[in-house]
Amino acid sequence: MTDDLFLDEEFDDPSADDYEDDGGEGEAEEAAPEPEFTSVYEFVETHLVFLYARKLSHKQDRRWCPRWFEHPEAVSRLEALWRAYESLRLDPGTGMSVWWRDHADHHMPALFAPDGAFEGCSVDRGHNTDLTAVALPTEEMDDLDLRLAMSTLAPETVS
Repeated sequence: MTDDLFLDEEFDDPSADDYEDDGGEGEAEEAAPEPEFTSVYEFVETHLVFLYARKLSHKQDRRWCPRWFEHPEAVSRLEALWRAYESLRLDPGTGMSVWWRDHADHHMPALFAPDGAFEGCSVDRGHNTDLTAVALPTEEMDDLDLRLAMSTLAPETVS
């Protein structure tokens, strides 16, 4: 696995060069708030693992891998959790409740699932390097077949 995993893209932040100078007459643009965590790795290792304090040893219905960063699905889900957290933490009202309900409560059970991203791993045995993940099978389709499959029209009406 490459080190690219730890190089998170910067949040979209248009540079000041993209705006015309109004001579200082307009309101000053508010600076985007700094993220609480600088990467998904920092978010997971210093925050999320403590929020999800669970007994994982000898649990067949709950999996976690100490090398979670070597599982592409886990990285994607955890990055989604981190980015949602960074956005919703700024909402002083229901932001954190929305984060728990719509994001954490959705992604974490999928990660903990016995047939989830950590299927061959466990807290007791660690990361399973023998597990070879197989991508979901697909078939290449030509353009016409793809349009027919994606169309709501009957096949005979598509030209």
